[in-house]
Amino acid sequence: MAKAFRVKLKRSLIGISKSQKDTIRCLGLKKINQEVVVADNPANRGQIYKVQHLVAVKPE
Repeated sequence: MAKAFRVKLKRSLIGISKSQKDTIRCLGLKKINQEVVVADNPANRGQIYKVQHLVAVKPE
């Protein structure tokens, strides 16, 4: 199991709900094609699952 995930924002935030925008912001993403490394824990897994159609995820 990975200790961290590399999350990349692949789609625009135009037209998505406020809660999904807040989730993207909490993951640390601001711009398209920006990548961040987030820890592998249940909270982050839930956030990634909520916006899985907007991001690309790779194990670190």
